[in-house]
Amino acid sequence: MTPLLDRNRPYAVALFRIVTGLLFASHGAASLFGVLGGAHGGGTVPAGAWPGWYAAVIQLVGGVLVLVGLGTRSAAFVASGSMAYAYFSAHQPDALWPLQNGGELSALFCWAFLLLVFTGPGALAVDGLFASRTSAGRSRGERSPEAVAA
Repeated sequence: MTPLLDRNRPYAVALFRIVTGLLFASHGAASLFGVLGGAHGGGTVPAGAWPGWYAAVIQLVGGVLVLVGLGTRSAAFVASGSMAYAYFSAHQPDALWPLQNGGELSALFCWAFLLLVFTGPGALAVDGLFASRTSAGRSRGERSPEAVAA
């Protein structure tokens, strides 16, 4: 059973990345455009309002980047940081535990994106297309940018 699970790990990570990115982008779209129920039960976040509007932009852009697997580690790092900020600034002052302060979603997104920083995008990512082109060029004898600079 373990070899089967190990062989499919990149696809499981990809599915995790896609679902997490989609859910995160949905929050941003709801806040910015009022779709899917809107921000906080209806409406939108006023443009430029700190921190809600900026958080919504990070959610939408970061979520889409993670969803498609483009700049996954960087986008996930920024998204994780934004959720850590959301947790500690909006939720944690109310109570210690996420269950008590309503910060479960912020905490889960924070840790999910931090996991993607370390695991990478998995399979089926745009990042993988660039990696395969780079490795294909090296297999043809082309030198990496690091080797050219040295």
